Amino acid sequence: MEIEPAEEVKEPPRIHRLDESVVNRIAAGEVIQRPVSAVKELVENSLDASSTSISVLVKDGGLKLIQVSDDGHGIRYEDLPILCERHTTSKLSKYEDLQSIKSMGFRGEALASMTYVGHVTVTTITRGQLHGYRVSYRDGVMENEPKACAAVKGTQILIENLFYNMVARRKTLQNSADDYTKIVDLLSRFAIHHIDVSFSCRKHGATRADVHSVATPSRLNAIRSVYGLSVAQNLIKIEASDNDPSSSVFEMDGFISNSNYVAKKTTMVLFINDRLVECTALKRALEVVYVATLPKASKPFIYMSITLPPEHVDVNVHPTKREVSLLNQEVIVEKIQSVVESVLRNSNESRTFQEQTVEATPSVPSVTNNDLHLSPSPPGSKSQRVPVNKIVRTDSSDPAGRMHAYLYKNPQKYLGRDSSLTTVRSSVRQRRNLKETADLTSIQELINDIDRKCHSGLLDIVRQSTYIGMADDVFALLQHNTHLYLANVVNLSKELMYQQVLRRFAHFNAIQLSEPAPLQELIMLALKEEDSDLESNENDDLKKKIAEMNTQLLNQKSEMLEEYFCIFIDSDGNLSRLPILLDQYTPDMDRVPEFVLCLGNDVEWEEEKNCFQSLAAALGNFYAMHPPMLPNPSGKGLEFYRKRKHGKHTQDGGNSCHVDGTAEEDEFEHELLSEAETAWAQREWSIQHVLFPSMRLFLKPPNSMASNGTFVRVASLEKLYKIFERC
Repeated sequence: MEIEPAEEVKEPPRIHRLDESVVNRIAAGEVIQRPVSAVKELVENSLDASSTSISVLVKDGGLKLIQVSDDGHGIRYEDLPILCERHTTSKLSKYEDLQSIKSMGFRGEALASMTYVGHVTVTTITRGQLHGYRVSYRDGVMENEPKACAAVKGTQILIENLFYNMVARRKTLQNSADDYTKIVDLLSRFAIHHIDVSFSCRKHGATRADVHSVATPSRLNAIRSVYGLSVAQNLIKIEASDNDPSSSVFEMDGFISNSNYVAKKTTMVLFINDRLVECTALKRALEVVYVATLPKASKPFIYMSITLPPEHVDVNVHPTKREVSLLNQEVIVEKIQSVVESVLRNSNESRTFQEQTVEATPSVPSVTNNDLHLSPSPPGSKSQRVPVNKIVRTDSSDPAGRMHAYLYKNPQKYLGRDSSLTTVRSSVRQRRNLKETADLTSIQELINDIDRKCHSGLLDIVRQSTYIGMADDVFALLQHNTHLYLANVVNLSKELMYQQVLRRFAHFNAIQLSEPAPLQELIMLALKEEDSDLESNENDDLKKKIAEMNTQLLNQKSEMLEEYFCIFIDSDGNLSRLPILLDQYTPDMDRVPEFVLCLGNDVEWEEEKNCFQSLAAALGNFYAMHPPMLPNPSGKGLEFYRKRKHGKHTQDGGNSCHVDGTAEEDEFEHELLSEAETAWAQREWSIQHVLFPSMRLFLKPPNSMASNGTFVRVASLEKLYKIFERC
């Protein structure tokens, strides 16, 4: 009999104190994350030194060299030995000073961190001195004694070989163009806020600065100088304030873009107590206002300066001081959001368009401005003829050229809608979340996933394309520039509804069912529809047990379903309310049983993020614009509604014939046919007037749609024109 050797008992690993150099390098990597972080810290130090001129020189995106020069008060000779030690500062003495801190630097970590990841050289002179001093630092200490040198007023800090001892970090930052762009953007933001300071930024070896601003008394002039005339001329002055100690105390002034401004991404420059920071909640709240208010839903340009009492701001919440924490942040955001919305709605009453003159010739029909991309013509330029094959639809609200103009002579007969198209579009634009939607981290993560996976090319097609008509039961025909696309309506509507659930999370309006529907009966109905053998009763007990279990589960989750998704289940297990995901649109109620079964079977209730994601997916599938249950009453589908005679359909597709040769008209199930015509016409109306306008405002198409057949390019109008020209 073999005896197994006893398992060797392992001792727990010892805890030891890290070497100070390791600790300092780890801390440095948190504070100086990339070259732009170093530039920000140095520029803020220059501003704290009361500088009136700051210049930045950059080589290889900041990895080879960063030089920041200012004309501030300089650094004392006796302070140079401890200048780059950790936690040495002239702005803070005790922790309580943080409650009233007004300077941008205060922890004494920035310069120290730079010496642990780069080679730092400081040249400085103070007022009244005959010469300056130059000294080099490494790992927080001076490499040699300060040397006397010629110097101009202020301080110059030179950082060379940034991240030379952090191989992985340096490899990830090899694209110097990206980092230089970030540095230029940073200096541009400082330049439009600190209008009493001159800023410049240029690449090493370049003769021309990429940022060059001079001190000016006008904020608008500073914006014009940095961001250009096209931005400055489309800005609106905005102000807000509150002085109620019980709610919020703040003052805000700034500029926001109007309805004539067009951009593909949001530019938000935010300063709080003169500190350049980010506030995701405020940015998202303002973007929601723009999406709901402006017809083109263009991304805005926003500059805001918010002033609060220093004790209401916690500046010590992020290693790079990029974020701050505000007292009564939700109240402040809501009040600013309301002011912006009011200003935008007033400015949206009129828009300015630049016209392009087009010569009309006998061979080319006259073209209206709606048919062309409107762009300013250079002064003195001649009017240019637009080739016929280049004329494209550019106004999605213009029905000219759509197939509907030729297919239906009286569409109201099918729809029976009281509201006009203008009312519907207005409702779609005005619908917005009044409060912050992403109160939960899991919801914010899901929304961030949507933004991260958005396909920019498809987004442009969705925003700029024109709806032409339905090509078949599933695909719609769109035109974007001179290309025609088939777009899968079911996939698009499913994704749009999914995204709307997440964005409107916990802030839904409700659809009230005419009569409460028992959950158990709905689930039984769905289970029977899934069973292909309708005559079999063998599994009825199993179906009943599944229905009971799912009903019990949904009853347990009813409070959460009502609070977050507006799905109301009463104490008796009856479904009586559903959420509104898009105004003017009600889902196909024939799919309610399938939806309820999906809630019970497919939702992952255990983990929060997966739960919300699967619930949003279930709602998205239910609200998607699937083809109606009844077959399409056109083409071959019409045969379904023909009355059967002696158990058979007539096969000639036309009129039936008597023995004596006389013909009688085909007979149809007119009531069923009328119901199908209404359902299909209503779906197509919803696709044209609700789905596609909403997609232009809200949908961010994921990358997967580029490869799964949701969008298929079918033709180029330029090539078709050449073919027709030959005929």
